[in-house]
Amino acid sequence: MSIHLALYQPDIPQNTGAAIRMSACLGLSLDIIEPCGFLWDSRKIRQSAMDYYDQASIARHSSWNRFLEAYQGKQRIILLTTKTETNYTDFTFQKGDILLAGSESAGVPQNVHDIVDERLTIHMHGVARSMNVINASAMIVGEALRQINKDERQ
Repeated sequence: MSIHLALYQPDIPQNTGAAIRMSACLGLSLDIIEPCGFLWDSRKIRQSAMDYYDQASIARHSSWNRFLEAYQGKQRIILLTTKTETNYTDFTFQKGDILLAGSESAGVPQNVHDIVDERLTIHMHGVARSMNVINASAMIVGEALRQINKDERQ
Protein backbone atom coordinates (compact mmCIF):
# COMPACT_ATOMS: atom_id res chain seq x y z
CA MET A 1 0.00 0.00 0.00
CA SER A 2 1.36 3.39 -0.92
CA ILE A 3 -0.17 5.32 1.99
CA HIS A 4 -2.43 4.80 4.97
CA LEU A 5 -5.48 6.69 6.12
CA ALA A 6 -6.02 6.52 9.87
CA LEU A 7 -9.19 7.62 11.66
CA TYR A 8 -8.74 8.67 15.27
CA GLN A 9 -11.77 7.63 17.33
CA PRO A 10 -14.34 8.25 14.60
CA ASP A 11 -17.80 9.37 15.75
CA ILE A 12 -19.93 8.79 12.66
CA PRO A 13 -20.31 5.29 11.23
CA GLN A 14 -21.30 6.63 7.80
CA ASN A 15 -17.97 8.49 7.58
CA THR A 16 -16.17 5.29 8.55
CA GLY A 17 -18.07 3.49 5.79
CA ALA A 18 -17.06 6.21 3.30
CA ALA A 19 -13.43 5.85 4.42
CA ILE A 20 -13.63 2.10 3.87
CA ARG A 21 -15.00 2.61 0.35
CA MET A 22 -12.35 5.22 -0.47
CA SER A 23 -9.59 2.99 0.88
CA ALA A 24 -10.77 0.01 -1.14
CA CYS A 25 -11.11 2.05 -4.34
CA LEU A 26 -7.72 3.77 -4.02
CA GLY A 27 -5.68 0.90 -2.59
CA LEU A 28 -5.05 2.52 0.79
CA SER A 29 -4.61 0.81 4.11
CA LEU A 30 -7.18 2.04 6.61
CA ASP A 31 -6.45 2.18 10.34
CA ILE A 32 -9.28 2.69 12.82
CA ILE A 33 -8.06 3.94 16.22
CA GLU A 34 -10.61 3.07 18.88
CA PRO A 35 -12.66 3.66 20.86
CA CYS A 36 -15.17 4.72 18.23
CA GLY A 37 -18.01 7.05 19.14
CA PHE A 38 -20.44 4.38 17.96
CA LEU A 39 -20.94 0.69 18.54
CA TRP A 40 -18.88 -1.24 15.99
CA ASP A 41 -21.62 -3.35 14.50
CA SER A 42 -20.01 -5.32 11.67
CA ARG A 43 -23.31 -5.68 9.85
CA LYS A 44 -23.98 -1.92 9.93
CA ILE A 45 -20.39 -1.05 9.04
CA ARG A 46 -20.54 -3.46 6.10
CA GLN A 47 -23.83 -1.89 5.05
CA SER A 48 -22.31 1.60 5.22
CA ALA A 49 -19.23 0.46 3.28
CA MET A 50 -21.49 -1.27 0.73
CA ASP A 51 -19.72 -4.11 -1.05
CA TYR A 52 -16.26 -2.61 -0.49
CA TYR A 53 -15.66 -3.90 3.04
CA ASP A 54 -14.02 -7.15 1.95
CA GLN A 55 -11.87 -5.31 -0.61
CA ALA A 56 -10.44 -2.92 1.98
CA SER A 57 -7.33 -3.44 4.08
CA ILE A 58 -8.55 -2.46 7.56
CA ALA A 59 -6.62 -2.59 10.83
CA ARG A 60 -8.41 -1.79 14.07
CA HIS A 61 -6.32 -0.59 17.01
CA SER A 62 -7.82 -0.72 20.50
CA SER A 63 -6.12 2.56 21.50
CA TRP A 64 -3.79 5.35 20.39
CA ASN A 65 -0.93 3.59 22.19
CA ARG A 66 -1.56 0.35 20.26
CA PHE A 67 -1.55 2.33 17.01
CA LEU A 68 1.78 3.94 17.99
CA GLU A 69 3.25 0.54 18.82
CA ALA A 70 2.48 -0.55 15.27
CA TYR A 71 3.83 2.49 13.43
CA GLN A 72 5.77 5.07 15.44
CA GLY A 73 9.33 5.38 14.19
CA LYS A 74 8.57 3.18 11.17
CA GLN A 75 6.36 5.50 9.12
CA ARG A 76 5.62 9.22 9.20
CA ILE A 77 2.37 10.11 10.92
CA ILE A 78 0.86 13.24 9.37
CA LEU A 79 -2.04 14.86 11.18
CA LEU A 80 -4.80 16.49 9.14
CA THR A 81 -5.92 19.41 11.29
CA THR A 82 -7.28 22.93 11.34
CA LYS A 83 -4.67 23.84 13.97
CA THR A 84 -1.68 24.56 11.72
CA GLU A 85 -0.72 26.94 8.95
CA THR A 86 1.02 24.35 6.76
CA ASN A 87 -1.14 23.81 3.69
CA TYR A 88 -1.25 20.26 2.36
CA THR A 89 -0.38 21.50 -1.15
CA ASP A 90 2.95 22.80 0.16
CA PHE A 91 3.98 19.43 1.60
CA THR A 92 5.98 16.62 0.01
CA PHE A 93 4.36 13.25 0.66
CA GLN A 94 6.24 9.95 0.69
CA LYS A 95 5.25 6.36 0.12
CA GLY A 96 4.24 4.83 3.45
CA ASP A 97 2.94 8.07 5.00
CA ILE A 98 0.03 7.71 7.41
CA LEU A 99 -2.56 10.48 7.05
CA LEU A 100 -4.29 10.79 10.41
CA ALA A 101 -7.74 12.38 10.63
CA GLY A 102 -9.25 13.29 13.98
CA SER A 103 -12.73 12.51 15.25
CA GLU A 104 -15.56 14.52 13.80
CA SER A 105 -16.54 16.09 17.13
CA ALA A 106 -13.20 16.78 18.82
CA GLY A 107 -10.28 16.26 16.44
CA VAL A 108 -7.36 14.84 18.43
CA PRO A 109 -6.01 15.70 21.89
CA GLN A 110 -2.87 17.77 22.39
CA ASN A 111 -0.70 14.71 23.13
CA VAL A 112 -1.41 13.49 19.58
CA HIS A 113 -0.53 16.92 18.14
CA ASP A 114 2.71 16.78 20.09
CA ILE A 115 3.87 13.40 18.79
CA VAL A 116 3.00 13.44 15.07
CA ASP A 117 5.71 14.06 12.48
CA GLU A 118 3.83 16.78 10.57
CA ARG A 119 0.56 18.69 10.71
CA LEU A 120 -1.28 19.77 7.56
CA THR A 121 -4.41 21.78 6.84
CA ILE A 122 -6.70 22.80 4.01
CA HIS A 123 -6.96 26.57 3.92
CA MET A 124 -10.64 27.51 4.17
CA HIS A 125 -12.46 30.24 2.32
CA GLY A 126 -13.78 33.15 4.35
CA VAL A 127 -14.85 32.29 7.88
CA ALA A 128 -15.43 28.58 7.25
CA ARG A 129 -13.82 26.44 9.98
CA SER A 130 -13.64 22.91 8.61
CA MET A 131 -14.96 20.38 6.13
CA ASN A 132 -16.40 16.93 6.59
CA VAL A 133 -13.52 14.74 7.74
CA ILE A 134 -13.80 12.28 4.85
CA ASN A 135 -14.13 15.00 2.22
CA ALA A 136 -11.03 16.70 3.62
CA SER A 137 -9.18 13.38 3.84
CA ALA A 138 -10.07 12.59 0.23
CA MET A 139 -8.60 15.90 -0.96
CA ILE A 140 -5.35 15.30 0.87
CA VAL A 141 -5.18 11.61 -0.09
CA GLY A 142 -5.62 12.67 -3.71
CA GLU A 143 -2.69 15.07 -3.52
CA ALA A 144 -0.52 12.51 -1.74
CA LEU A 145 -1.25 9.87 -4.38
CA ARG A 146 -0.67 12.37 -7.19
CA GLN A 147 2.77 13.16 -5.80
CA ILE A 148 3.72 9.56 -5.07
CA ASN A 149 2.49 8.25 -8.42
CA LYS A 150 4.26 11.07 -10.25
CA ASP A 151 7.52 10.18 -8.47
CA GLU A 152 7.09 6.49 -9.36
CA ARG A 153 6.53 7.29 -13.06
CA GLN A 154 9.73 9.32 -13.33
